[in-house]
Amino acid sequence: MYGTDWMGEMMGGMGAMMGIGMLFMVLSLVVVAVVVVLLVRWVGGPWSGTPPPGRTPMEILKARYAAGEIDRETFERMRRDLEERP
Repeated sequence: MYGTDWMGEMMGGMGAMMGIGMLFMVLSLVVVAVVVVLLVRWVGGPWSGTPPPGRTPMEILKARYAAGEIDRETFERMRRDLEERP
């Protein structure tokens, strides 16, 4: 039958195009995710949750007080807490 042959070929071609489109969409999402992760790491830098080597907690506390981030009462309370740590 003439009508069935061309319709089947057209549907096969559309299926292939849809598959290629989905593959392109997934690859695009992966590329966007990788770019976002790299950008966040570049801007934020690595964060381990520990002070940089060479800086003790007391030095960090003194720097925060000197910069005006904390008041004298807070500094004294935190200093005592640090001195009581084992």
